[in-house]
Amino acid sequence: MYARVTQLEIDTMRVSVTAAVARFEAEVLPDLRDQEGYCGVYVLVTPDGQATLVSFWDTEEQADASGSTGFYPETLTRYVTLFAAPPGRESYEVLVADLPADVPAGDRS
Repeated sequence: MYARVTQLEIDTMRVSVTAAVARFEAEVLPDLRDQEGYCGVYVLVTPDGQATLVSFWDTEEQADASGSTGFYPETLTRYVTLFAAPPGRESYEVLVADLPADVPAGDRS
Protein backbone atom coordinates (compact mmCIF):
# COMPACT_ATOMS: atom_id res chain seq x y z
CA MET A 1 0.00 0.00 0.00
CA TYR A 2 1.15 3.54 -0.73
CA ALA A 3 0.16 6.89 0.76
CA ARG A 4 0.11 10.27 -0.90
CA VAL A 5 0.35 13.15 1.57
CA THR A 6 -0.83 16.62 0.65
CA GLN A 7 -0.24 19.50 3.04
CA LEU A 8 -2.12 22.75 2.59
CA GLU A 9 -3.43 25.80 4.34
CA ILE A 10 -7.08 26.77 3.98
CA ASP A 11 -7.51 30.52 3.55
CA THR A 12 -9.86 31.01 6.50
CA MET A 13 -10.39 34.66 5.55
CA ARG A 14 -12.24 33.41 2.44
CA VAL A 15 -13.85 30.19 3.65
CA SER A 16 -14.35 28.46 6.99
CA VAL A 17 -12.63 25.17 7.72
CA THR A 18 -16.06 23.54 8.03
CA ALA A 19 -17.16 24.82 4.61
CA ALA A 20 -13.88 23.78 2.96
CA VAL A 21 -14.14 20.24 4.35
CA ALA A 22 -17.81 20.03 3.32
CA ARG A 23 -16.83 21.01 -0.25
CA PHE A 24 -14.12 18.35 -0.24
CA GLU A 25 -16.61 15.69 0.87
CA ALA A 26 -19.28 16.76 -1.62
CA GLU A 27 -17.20 17.65 -4.68
CA VAL A 28 -13.77 15.99 -4.51
CA LEU A 29 -14.29 12.77 -2.59
CA PRO A 30 -16.72 11.20 -5.10
CA ASP A 31 -14.19 11.76 -7.93
CA LEU A 32 -11.33 10.55 -5.74
CA ARG A 33 -13.20 7.31 -5.10
CA ASP A 34 -13.35 6.74 -8.86
CA GLN A 35 -9.55 6.84 -9.23
CA GLU A 36 -7.93 3.47 -9.95
CA GLY A 37 -6.29 1.95 -6.88
CA TYR A 38 -7.86 4.37 -4.38
CA CYS A 39 -8.19 2.78 -0.91
CA GLY A 40 -9.26 5.67 1.33
CA VAL A 41 -8.29 9.04 2.77
CA TYR A 42 -7.74 10.76 6.10
CA VAL A 43 -8.34 14.52 6.22
CA LEU A 44 -6.64 16.15 9.22
CA VAL A 45 -7.36 19.83 9.90
CA THR A 46 -6.53 22.31 12.64
CA PRO A 47 -9.00 25.07 13.60
CA ASP A 48 -6.73 27.67 11.93
CA GLY A 49 -6.82 25.86 8.57
CA GLN A 50 -3.61 23.80 8.48
CA ALA A 51 -4.54 20.57 6.72
CA THR A 52 -2.96 17.26 5.84
CA LEU A 53 -4.67 14.82 3.50
CA VAL A 54 -3.36 11.26 3.50
CA SER A 55 -4.78 9.18 0.67
CA PHE A 56 -4.07 5.46 0.34
CA TRP A 57 -3.43 3.56 -2.89
CA ASP A 58 -2.79 -0.04 -3.94
CA THR A 59 0.44 0.73 -5.85
CA GLU A 60 3.04 3.47 -6.06
CA GLU A 61 2.08 4.11 -9.68
CA GLN A 62 -1.56 4.64 -8.72
CA ALA A 63 -0.56 6.97 -5.88
CA ASP A 64 1.34 9.12 -8.39
CA ALA A 65 -1.00 8.69 -11.37
CA SER A 66 -3.44 11.47 -10.56
CA GLY A 67 -0.67 13.98 -11.22
CA SER A 68 -0.09 12.64 -14.72
CA THR A 69 -3.76 11.98 -15.54
CA GLY A 70 -4.72 15.54 -14.70
CA PHE A 71 -6.98 14.76 -11.73
CA TYR A 72 -4.72 16.40 -9.13
CA PRO A 73 -3.81 19.60 -11.07
CA GLU A 74 -7.39 20.05 -12.28
CA THR A 75 -8.70 19.68 -8.74
CA LEU A 76 -6.18 22.21 -7.41
CA THR A 77 -7.16 24.67 -10.13
CA ARG A 78 -10.86 24.37 -9.23
CA TYR A 79 -10.15 25.13 -5.55
CA VAL A 80 -7.16 27.49 -5.74
CA THR A 81 -9.12 30.28 -4.02
CA LEU A 82 -9.50 28.09 -0.91
CA PHE A 83 -5.74 27.87 -0.30
CA ALA A 84 -3.50 30.44 1.37
CA ALA A 85 -0.49 28.99 -0.54
CA PRO A 86 0.08 26.20 -3.07
CA PRO A 87 -0.20 22.74 -1.46
CA GLY A 88 2.81 20.46 -1.03
CA ARG A 89 2.70 16.80 -1.97
CA GLU A 90 4.77 13.66 -1.25
CA SER A 91 4.30 9.92 -1.72
CA TYR A 92 5.30 7.22 0.76
CA GLU A 93 5.25 3.45 0.99
CA VAL A 94 3.12 2.34 3.94
CA LEU A 95 5.24 -0.08 5.99
CA VAL A 96 3.15 -0.18 9.18
CA ALA A 97 -0.56 0.55 9.54
CA ASP A 98 -2.27 0.27 12.91
CA LEU A 99 -5.59 1.93 12.22
CA PRO A 100 -8.36 2.63 14.75
CA ALA A 101 -10.56 -0.45 14.99
CA ASP A 102 -13.65 1.28 16.25
CA VAL A 103 -14.49 4.45 14.29
CA PRO A 104 -18.08 5.58 14.99
CA ALA A 105 -20.32 5.06 11.93
CA GLY A 106 -21.11 8.77 11.74
CA ASP A 107 -17.42 9.55 11.30
CA ARG A 108 -16.91 7.28 8.28
CA SER A 109 -17.03 8.65 4.76
